[in-house]
Amino acid sequence: MPDTPVSEMSFEQAMKELEQVVGKLERGDVALEDSISLYERGALLKKRCEAKLKEAEEKVAAITLDGDGQPTGTKPVEGLKAG
Repeated sequence: MPDTPVSEMSFEQAMKELEQVVGKLERGDVALEDSISLYERGALLKKRCEAKLKEAEEKVAAITLDGDGQPTGTKPVEGLKAG
């Protein structure tokens, strides 16, 4: 496993490592103690991915809503006429 702390990983890094962890656990060729450690690391990675996704969703919401929380882009742009 990489030495990068989970809290410093990008979404992509955490997801890639989580996939590796799941693969090892699914194969079942890991000793019990190692399985527990992998499971714990996987739980942290999953939490990191969820946090990064929520962060991205909040950024998108901020971009697509105006200051009053109304969707933008629903009003015609002034100066343009319907064709």
